This record gives sequence, structure tokens and C-alpha cells, in this order.
Amino acid sequence: MQNNTDKQRGTRHQFGLGTANPHTMLSPSQRQALHDALAGRALAVCFGSGVDSTAMLVALRAADLPPNVITFADTGGEKEETIAHVDKMNEVLLSWGWPQINVCRKVPLASTGYSDLYSNCLANETLPSLAFGMKSCSIKWKQSPQDQFLKGAKSGPNARPPHPLWMSTRAAGERIVKLIGYDCGRADMRRSKGLKPSDADFDYVYPLQLVRWARRDCVRAITEAIGAAMVPVKSACFFCPASKQWELYWLAAYHPDLLERALLMERNALTGRHSRFDTVEFGASWEELVRSADRFPSTSTTVGLGRSFAWNQWARVNDVVDANFRVKRRDADRARFALLSDGLRDEDNALDSRSPGIPIVPVPVAEQMQLVGE
Repeated sequence: MQNNTDKQRGTRHQFGLGTANPHTMLSPSQRQALHDALAGRALAVCFGSGVDSTAMLVALRAADLPPNVITFADTGGEKEETIAHVDKMNEVLLSWGWPQINVCRKVPLASTGYSDLYSNCLANETLPSLAFGMKSCSIKWKQSPQDQFLKGAKSGPNARPPHPLWMSTRAAGERIVKLIGYDCGRADMRRSKGLKPSDADFDYVYPLQLVRWARRDCVRAITEAIGAAMVPVKSACFFCPASKQWELYWLAAYHPDLLERALLMERNALTGRHSRFDTVEFGASWEELVRSADRFPSTSTTVGLGRSFAWNQWARVNDVVDANFRVKRRDADRARFALLSDGLRDEDNALDSRSPGIPIVPVPVAEQMQLVGE
């Protein structure tokens, strides 16, 4: 029977671990910034299984700051590559002697008739709340399950005892620090700027911003520490309303079944009992416009998964689907979708996948400082 030491050696060989000294990945000032904020604290990593959260683990290892707990929230709508990356990262963590990733899932009441976010939207004939400018889908299916993993839940289908880390910190009058993988790029700097550093239960720290790593720095760090094959695809539900057009083409190329499921969700919601679509205002039904119009009229009404556009209409206009809204699956079609996906990504997003020929370009320190100051 293979012992843990043998397993760790095998994992190091598989991922090329040990080929780069992790301590050289951070400057003394970066390392100090992490230690000043985190040393001696109870640390809980919120792992999203994407580039940023993977790089966050790399940065913590470079600073010799192992977390106490690592959690990942599975909404049921994750891409298979994202779930596979959790398993691969567990092998890496094992080689480091670090805790494994705890997969957290919300368990709805049996009476609801649904088991995940996708079937929730289908049953209620609606879209994820992000399509309407809200974030309750993320809070309900991502944040809450991870909070309950730590704090416990007294009753209901998600009942569980509090985690020992929660109990020990409460007994000592201390607080758990949740580590969030927002990087130092423009989008994440804006996203995290108005967030509170703490709430009633947890403190929040953003390690990638402390070391001033933007997306390209994150990709480079992952590549150097655990190998280029460990740079994950973008982590998001396959029906996320924040998806860009390159992501829709990516789905058409690599997961046409998932794109079809997203199109079904959209049709089900925009023609269902909760539809806010006003036939009088638009001059035609949502279904008629999807099938015939070149674009939707300008309106403040949510018209689809794209918020201001419908994925179904986008798919028709761009020749992604046939007349029955089935995603085209010929080799030539899928090759075209893949090419369009690569071409539409900007440099940072292109690095979310492992597209050949995309250079890893370091962000100058002056530029990083400018972003931090915005």
C-alpha cells in the first residue's frame, strides 16, 4: 500500500513541483505584507477554482502561510473543467502537506423540487438574479454554503455542527479571516473597493491585492509554481449573466449541451409566468423578436441572460444554432466557434485558458500602483 510520502513524491513529479523555489516568487516587501495581515490568524480560503484563487494559494505557500480551511461552493452549474481543477488542486495541496478543499453545496428543501441553481431557475421560470443586477444567486448558492460549513446550521436540510475552527476561535475571542481571490486588475479593484473589511462573523482580506498581482501575474505564478497545465479555465456557472461573447462561443465549441441548457433556461424565463417582457412596448413577443429581429429595441427591461441581450437571439444572429435552436455540432462549426472565442478575448481573459501563443506579460509595478490608487 502506497504511503503518504510516496504519494507526495508522485504528485511532485506529476505537476513539476519543486522545480521553482516558491520563496523567490514574492519580494521581501510582498512577503511582509502578507505576514503583517495574516500571520497568527485563523485563515479560511474561499477557493473558486479559477485563476485568481489558484494563484492565491500559490502566494500563500510562497509566504509560508498555510490556511486552516479551504472551501469551494458547487452551485451545480460549474463547468466540468472547474470541478476537475478542484481534484487536481487537492493533489497539489497533498504534496504541500496542506488541508484539502472542502466542497460545499446548498441542499434545498425537498418540497422545492429542485436541487441546484439551474433547476431552481427552471422551476421558478426565472433567470439568475445577476441578470437583474442583483447578487442573491451568489449569496444563496455560494456564500451561504461556505458560511454554514464554518458556522454550522441548527436545522433544515443543511444542518451541521460548527467547524472546530469556528468553535476554537470563538472560545479564544478571535475571528476567522476569509481570504478572497480578487486580483489587482481594474475590474477586481473596482469590485472590492466598496466592500467592508469585516462583518458580524468574519474578517476579509484579499491577498492578491496585498502582493499587487494582476491576472497576468497570477497566470505566471501558477505556471512557475505548479505548471502551465494547472492554469484553469474561467470559473463561472455555464449560464452566468456576466458571461462575455467569447465565453458563449467557447461553450458552443466545447460544451454545446451546456449552451443549449442555458438557452432553454432563458426561453423558459422570458416567456414564463414571471416574464417582465411587455409585448405592447416591444411590438412583438419575446419569442418573435428572438426568431426574427436583428436586435432588441433599446429598453431598461431585462431581455435575456445577457441582461441587455438574449442569448437565444445572439445564437441565431451569429449562426450558432439551427432553426430549432439546437447548437451546431459539425467539426467545422465547432472549429469556427473556437476561433471566434480566441479572437474575442482580451489579453487577460485569453490567459484564463491555455491558448497557445498568448504571451505572459508582467504588469509593471508603476501600473499596479496606479491601479491600487484608483
